[in-house]
Amino acid sequence: MRRQMASAAAPPEAAPGASGRSAGSPAGSPSEGQRREPMRTEFAFELPRGYLDESGQLHRAGVMRLATARDELVPLRDDRVRENPAYLSVVLLGRVITRIGDVTDVHAGVIEDLFASDLAFLQDFYRRINAEGHTRAQVTCPSCACDFAVDLAGGRLGES
Repeated sequence: MRRQMASAAAPPEAAPGASGRSAGSPAGSPSEGQRREPMRTEFAFELPRGYLDESGQLHRAGVMRLATARDELVPLRDDRVRENPAYLSVVLLGRVITRIGDVTDVHAGVIEDLFASDLAFLQDFYRRINAEGHTRAQVTCPSCACDFAVDLAGGRLGES
């Protein structure tokens, strides 16, 4: 399976209620003039605070890949998860995060050392890309009541 690195900005989606097919095109084939986006399997993110490694270097930009069935099943056999079910997300994130800054050996120990706000961010990010398939969320401004979309992957502190 070939994985493609995608930027933090998610590709535009069809208008609400649109099926992505024209009435005359068969299911699964794009109609004339439409181009299918390749399936994204990796999603860039930026941690709100960042991972502080042993040398004191701060790492914020990272990549998370889509989870497989194995990624969700293997941690259930982990003794740490059996003793404490809350540890499941730590093991799971250690499996699907491929990079945080310069750190490419991301494992449960790295996830344990994240700030709580970064862990919460990654848990939500995981849920969004694996259950909903994108990193955007529809929000409403509390001041003016305008609806707009935000990309949870963010780009700078305060954007996510």
